[in-house]
Amino acid sequence: MKVNELRELIGAENLTPEVGEDREITCGYTCDLLSWVMAHGDEGMAWVTVQTHLNVIAVAVLSDMACVVLPEDIRMEAESLAKAVSEGMTVLTTSLTAYEICGRLSAAGVPGKAM
Repeated sequence: MKVNELRELIGAENLTPEVGEDREITCGYTCDLLSWVMAHGDEGMAWVTVQTHLNVIAVAVLSDMACVVLPEDIRMEAESLAKAVSEGMTVLTTSLTAYEICGRLSAAGVPGKAM
């Protein structure tokens, strides 16, 4: 699944339209503890989090994730979005809960993070 397909699947808005949505999603993950995500992040991951500060983008870029997904219509700060654009990281937001987002990813065949 590509990021644009995920956006459609979860009815999301792309908060970084300057960034392409053609990255391949290899797995999904939900966590809000940045140090944990740093240790478990993977290339191509779609990361669902309620965190919106600048370090979210740094962690996502460090792991070469496909995108960051914000549940419940959460908006990211302008500074964080500007950093996402400069780093080529797509940030999506949707009205769905984190639980609903992960359920849809799983139902579409996207695996969770293998441990």
